[in-house]
Amino acid sequence: MNIFLKIIAGNRDGKFARTGAITSAYLESLNRKLLLLALLLGATLLVAVFAVARGAYEIPIGCIFRALLGDADATAGVVIVNIRMPRVIAAILCGWGLSLSGLSIQSLLKNPLGSPSTLGISQGAAFGAAAAIVVFGAEMFSVTAFAFGGAMAATAIILILSGLKRLSAEAVILAGVALSSLFVSATILIQYLATETQLAMVVFWTFGDVARSSWREIGLMAGAVILASLYLMFIRWDLNVLASGEEAAKGLGVNVGRIRVAGMVMAALISAMATAFHGVIAFIGLIAPHMARRFVGDDHCLLIPFSSVLGALILLTADTIGRIIIGSGALPVGVITSFLGAPMFLYLLVRGYR
Repeated sequence: MNIFLKIIAGNRDGKFARTGAITSAYLESLNRKLLLLALLLGATLLVAVFAVARGAYEIPIGCIFRALLGDADATAGVVIVNIRMPRVIAAILCGWGLSLSGLSIQSLLKNPLGSPSTLGISQGAAFGAAAAIVVFGAEMFSVTAFAFGGAMAATAIILILSGLKRLSAEAVILAGVALSSLFVSATILIQYLATETQLAMVVFWTFGDVARSSWREIGLMAGAVILASLYLMFIRWDLNVLASGEEAAKGLGVNVGRIRVAGMVMAALISAMATAFHGVIAFIGLIAPHMARRFVGDDHCLLIPFSSVLGALILLTADTIGRIIIGSGALPVGVITSFLGAPMFLYLLVRGYR
């Protein structure tokens, strides 16, 4: 009897020891990932300070902090507060929002190629802006409104098709690609019918540029991005379950249809605002989530903050590089992000084929 009790106690102690080792390994891995997240936040802050300091008008680092306290000379204060700070904050918010939008689409549709660009949202915004400039002769504020309407119209078409025809996740992506082609063709037709001045305005608008935002637009973007981040963190466990399949998620009580529609509308709202305010900035929604997955895996508890920080860091770095290369800030940030995104897109296609 005593021997039997010793065997049971030994098995129990061994089980507890293994459980404790697994917990310790998990906590150690979690601490490493949180440290990496802190380093990425620090890198974003450093790039932001560098972006404010560098440019055609050089500003010492100490002058930046004095300007924020209202104790700098007039010229430096105007450059920092009215020109460079809005550009830096807009880049951070736009990258943050586009990465969340891409992550939402990829997680909800379970497709690694999902992003605002592949669903036609960005192309719909470009069509709306082109129609406002050429057909209606609208002012800049109306152009922004038309671009936002075009992006939301593209989203509405996708949701209606998926709801009425009950399309699969793969079919939704294919419908988005077809819709993108339609909007691109319509935009080209409008450009063909435009005058030289109107054509220049359309082309300039389609270039991604984070310098065109005012503080009011930055405030609107910040509110939308923060609300989207809170919503995604609220449904993070549902997104983790959905990664195992729709049937498994439904079996665990997850309302897949409601989450998918709400998440798609939220992702479309963010990408529509980002595109309407800053033009077409491609591939951020595709690059950042996949880079985050390489660091933390598919756990949305960490994937959401990592994607947000990486998106902000990538777009801010791309915009800073564009300003330094040209000197006058004339190189559109959308060009740089496209150069970054094309190799990633091809990599995902090759990886998916294998």
